[in-house]
Amino acid sequence: MGTDNEARGRLEPVPVGDPAEVIPLGAEAPAIPAEGAARKPGEPPAPAAEPAEMSQSDIETVKRFQEGFNRIKNELHKIIVGQEKVIEELLIAIFSRGHCLLVGVPGLAKTLMVSTLADALSLSFNRIQFTPDLMPSDITGTEVIQQDQATGQRHFRFLPGPLFANVILADEINRTPPKTQAALLEAMQERQVTIGGVKNPLAEPFFVLATQNPIEQEGTYPLPEAQLDRFMFEILVDYPEEDEEYEILRTTTAPFGDQVDEILAGEDILRLQDVVRRVPIAEHVIRYAMRIVRKTRVHKGEVPDFIQEWVTWGAGPRAGQYLILGGKARAILRGRYYVSCDDIQSVAHPVLRHRIITNFNAEAEGIKPDDIVDKLLADTPSDESRLVRDKRLPDMLEKEPGDAAD
Repeated sequence: MGTDNEARGRLEPVPVGDPAEVIPLGAEAPAIPAEGAARKPGEPPAPAAEPAEMSQSDIETVKRFQEGFNRIKNELHKIIVGQEKVIEELLIAIFSRGHCLLVGVPGLAKTLMVSTLADALSLSFNRIQFTPDLMPSDITGTEVIQQDQATGQRHFRFLPGPLFANVILADEINRTPPKTQAALLEAMQERQVTIGGVKNPLAEPFFVLATQNPIEQEGTYPLPEAQLDRFMFEILVDYPEEDEEYEILRTTTAPFGDQVDEILAGEDILRLQDVVRRVPIAEHVIRYAMRIVRKTRVHKGEVPDFIQEWVTWGAGPRAGQYLILGGKARAILRGRYYVSCDDIQSVAHPVLRHRIITNFNAEAEGIKPDDIVDKLLADTPSDESRLVRDKRLPDMLEKEPGDAAD
């Protein structure tokens, strides 16, 4: 069988290794060692990737990014009291080109937080209140018949819906029927809206920040696992601490006039999203993230006993992708040019809590997905030297025999 390039009627060079090395057509290509191949006894693990992979321009962008992150937090705190972790996780998701699901009881300033963030990032913002009678065209837009006054001819004209903005707050997303939820899904994944067979691209950057109320489930349409998996993070918005609540009561019941300054523009965010993907990451950190995800899968290989006891379904490969992207964004938020296992641990809870499906045993014992993530992190060694010595699981720097089949 011919290659894909031959099937298209042309040949395109496919670089392997050094671009300067050219292999004549028909010659036998040199053997390429498989990724994660077993090391010889006594051979040290592969060294971490050097930050030299990033250009000087990227490094300067990271420095400006860290300064901008601190300024954004200061601007948000003009309006929002506390919620430090929530704000950080929101920014990590935005700079990783992901979407977020915010879960919290009413009155915790979720809507205000998102709208204030959009103002600080100089982005357009639309809020959509999801209701049981909301139709897909209500959010995506619709076509109307328009008559040309000069010629008298009629034609269809597309009127964009509220999805055509940079930041979308999907308020109480679980109150709308599945067909409307599915319309939002295309926009989230493809970053486009299809109306009448015509694809209408959405403006970049584009983020969907959806909210859910965890205490009221009557008359709702819970998001299926396939749609939950599209969200990079599930962020828990909790009650404020005592000092924070005092400050909320003091400031919101007095004359209030603070304005949020614009810190970054849309072009800056697109540039930062590109830099995040170029942050170097060592092989053992990638395998550490992969091992955490693989250990959630009940029916795949050896998993801890508590997973067998409490979990019905585990996380897919997208969880590993978001662990690494979130770790990269968190690293440069702190001015570092590499990813550590601590970065992976920090984003593990928001990445995994909506991807681990617990069973009846867990519910009966009061075990939440966050409790399972805590045990996973404790059960998976993060230090590279411990990865080699730990006998409870295979060397995470070596490829397992079953990896190729999964």
